[in-house]
Amino acid sequence: MTGNLRIVLAATPSYREMVFAPSSMARLEALGEVVVLDDPGDADALTAALPGADVLITSWGATPLTAAVLDHAERLRLIAHSASSVKHFVTEEVFRRGLRITQAGQAMAEPVAEVSLAFTLSMLHRLQRFDHQMHAGAWRSAVPPQHGLTASRIGVVGASRTGVEYIRMLVALQTHEVVVHDPYLTDERAAELGVRRTALDELLRTSRVVALHAPTLPETHHMIGARELALMPDGAALINTARSWLVDTAALLEELRTGRIDAALDVFDEEPLPPDNPFRGLPNVLLTPHQAAATVECYFEMGEITINEIEHYASGRPLQYELTQAALARMG
Repeated sequence: MTGNLRIVLAATPSYREMVFAPSSMARLEALGEVVVLDDPGDADALTAALPGADVLITSWGATPLTAAVLDHAERLRLIAHSASSVKHFVTEEVFRRGLRITQAGQAMAEPVAEVSLAFTLSMLHRLQRFDHQMHAGAWRSAVPPQHGLTASRIGVVGASRTGVEYIRMLVALQTHEVVVHDPYLTDERAAELGVRRTALDELLRTSRVVALHAPTLPETHHMIGARELALMPDGAALINTARSWLVDTAALLEELRTGRIDAALDVFDEEPLPPDNPFRGLPNVLLTPHQAAATVECYFEMGEITINEIEHYASGRPLQYELTQAALARMG
């Protein structure tokens, strides 16, 4: 099949430049005819381009793949999403028609885990508090006790792709203990990762740092609320590089205002974060603007994964990151 595919690439020019390196585009063009659409959200343009297409490459802002759109895609067999979540455009119609789906979210796991690790070290060593003090003109004002990673228990909520990468980094750095709450994590898999499974309440009560890596699902909405935050010991810290969906923001703000715990946040209910948002003025909070995955290498790896998957499909090899309907139900 190699060299005979008709491939529709729906991505803005800036996205294509960021994600698909010249070498990736050359590999893609070697697979067949490539039709480029500059507006991934233009349903009319996509509908016009789909007849005769074997593969559709989607990107940020992809238009929903409804029956009306897919009625024009009689040859389509593979949807290769060049980013992470597909829930905003994949419909049940996709699975009903037997289309295969793959995505490049694995590329984001390592950089987000690195930021989560950086947040962890900052929380343990109170770097966010010292930074605020130094900018305010103070020198060594009182802060909660500092701790080292090798003497700390770190709690991980969610053994997702990113959660697993974060766990591996913690274990490699000889963290004292890593405990994980995830209803889908088995004892066998936990042993492979070098961690211990535990209930959420115990994790919150006993961890010096709690890092959130759970998916956005109905059952995870505000899974960290006032009751859960109150379980955290004095001086503990909460890290969220996943989604603000997981946390009751009002309850977190109230707890942080007491100064009892710290937090590092890369995600928010409202983005961009408004200039007058109260999180901005808290000395015990480290803030970043939803940029945890935004490394040059991450974006190019997204493109590489996408092309790899299409090459695997073209040569009849198994896809590495294929999504089933059941698996998608457990993902954010």
